Amino acid sequence: MNRVPMDWIHPLAARVAEPADVLGGKGHGLVVLRRLGLPVPAGFVIGTRACRAFLRDGSLPAGFDAELSAAVRRLEAATGRRFGAGPRPLAVSVRSGAAVSMPGMMSTVLDLGLTTEATAALAAETGDPAFADETRRRFLASFASASSALPDAADPAAPSAAMAVPDDAMGQLRAAVRAVFSSWNNPRAVTYRELHGVPHHLGTAVIVQAMVFGNRDERSGTGVAFSRDPNTGAGSPFGDVLFGRQGEDVVAGHSSTRPLSELAGREPAVWERLVAALHRVERHYRDACHVEFTFETGALWFLQVRPGGLTGRAAVRVAVDLADERLIDRRTALRRISPHHLRSAGTPRMRTGDGVDLLTRGRGACPGVATGRVAVTADRAVRMAAGGPVILVRPVTSPLDMHGLAAASGVVTSRGGPASHAAVVARAMGKAAVVDAADLTVDAEAGCARVGERVVPEGTLITIDGTGGEIAAGDPGIAASLVDDHLHRLLGWADEVSGDRAARPDEERLRAAHARL
Repeated sequence: MNRVPMDWIHPLAARVAEPADVLGGKGHGLVVLRRLGLPVPAGFVIGTRACRAFLRDGSLPAGFDAELSAAVRRLEAATGRRFGAGPRPLAVSVRSGAAVSMPGMMSTVLDLGLTTEATAALAAETGDPAFADETRRRFLASFASASSALPDAADPAAPSAAMAVPDDAMGQLRAAVRAVFSSWNNPRAVTYRELHGVPHHLGTAVIVQAMVFGNRDERSGTGVAFSRDPNTGAGSPFGDVLFGRQGEDVVAGHSSTRPLSELAGREPAVWERLVAALHRVERHYRDACHVEFTFETGALWFLQVRPGGLTGRAAVRVAVDLADERLIDRRTALRRISPHHLRSAGTPRMRTGDGVDLLTRGRGACPGVATGRVAVTADRAVRMAAGGPVILVRPVTSPLDMHGLAAASGVVTSRGGPASHAAVVARAMGKAAVVDAADLTVDAEAGCARVGERVVPEGTLITIDGTGGEIAAGDPGIAASLVDDHLHRLLGWADEVSGDRAARPDEERLRAAHARL
């Protein structure tokens, strides 16, 4: 095989030294997983520099096509499969990955490469035509969704990219790369960056990997796993799993996920390998981490790793616990906690018991108590927020709801789990969230939610508790706060560093320590 110089594309290999600014956070994390000896599907990363060139010039950079073809040939050699053809077809995922996490804000294409020929070959290889057809259907749906981000797709007079799926695999891949690059500037991504202070010039990397099929059979599935509880910081694995499904199903929230612990009973070998991997990545990062994983017919693969992603309360506990475990020192623990963490660490709880009109209960996804009027669409949440706090109530949320999530004081979804889009975004924004409120249905057309026979019209005042998952009518008030021993210890360390033990607000105690550090 002739060697093609690689200026734009990088292998997913342990030897790669480029930083997250080049590989994106997702790509850099996959390289780390490779270095740790953990199973990562074969693939390559198209660096952020190529994205910036594409956004600047409106076309893929010179020499890119030759590099892409060479990278695919190497991927074929690594997997023993053929891209877009039989007898053992290669399908790939094409995912965005900025240096800073932007969950769900940009495009993804799964199962790419399933041309007509490759789909027939997949059916023959697996002996399961229904699986092959379902995988092809998923590809077409994700390709259409992603290609709508292309510039000409917004022009009704132009041939829509979303309507024409090339039946050659390389044509599909080039179109998907363009779509992911273009999605950097879609409205929801721009809004997210503005809300979180992420610079607009960075661009995104694109990660291309051989597909792992979580929907392959009854011994397959997908999930998100945290090394410690992201809401409380408790030191045991936490997360969601879906059996017989692909990765986007967990994050999309369209299906109610199962607690991660159920994996131990269904696939004990996968569970043991997952727990061991969480321990290994936590020791590497010296921080709580979360991973996305898929298992196909009992074989476990990792698709992403990131440290952090904790609420303020959890961040305080994890920092103190890691210091106790001697993974970090006390000064590092203090540096990791910001005044924002402290503001959300003293998490209130909603008063319950006599006199409280409890509507229903879901799963707490981000601690905190929020009271506001019900809004059943993102657009209405934005309009209603001008008159006071609102609670966005939806079946699920998606990146298209970003403006409503930003305007709302809290969020409720009837489906999804702690790793769904609503939960992840709420934790990033520090907003109370309740998910998987299964007794609740949302009727946006009628402008109401329903709990059994009870109708909750839009505009009704409700209160939610993102710790226990309770949803109550009206404003029941706040329960008495409990003393947080981890917070008490951390602030004691802050006073030791600053040398000032005078009584003053917690944030001042932390800032005084930071000034000395």
